[in-house]
Amino acid sequence: MKEYCKFESALDILVGKWKPVILLQLISNGTMRFSELQKAIPDINKKMLTQQLRELAYNDIVHREVYNQVPPKVEYSISDYGKGLSKILQPLNDWGAAHIEHMNELYGEDRPR
Repeated sequence: MKEYCKFESALDILVGKWKPVILLQLISNGTMRFSELQKAIPDINKKMLTQQLRELAYNDIVHREVYNQVPPKVEYSISDYGKGLSKILQPLNDWGAAHIEHMNELYGEDRPR
C-alpha cells in the first residue's frame, strides 16, 4: 500500500462545499429527514444533497435509517463513528467565522473573494 499523509485521508471524506455544512446540521440538530436538511441548507440542490449523504453514509460518518412505511421515511444522523468529527468541525467552523471577521477588518466587507 502506498504510504501517504494521513491528513489526506481525512480530507477525502470531508472535502467539498457541502459535507461540512451537512455534518454541522446533523451535529447541531440531531436526527433529520431529507426535507429538513434541504430546508436547513437552502442553497444545496436535491441531487447534490443526495450525493453528499450517500458518500457520508458509505464512509460510516452518517447513519441512514429507512422506515418501511408509506410514504417512505428516511432519517439521517451522525453515526457513532462520525461523532468524533464534532470535536473537529465546531472549532473549524468557529475559526471560519473569526477569519471572515478578520478579513473584513483588513479589507472591509467589499473585499474580493
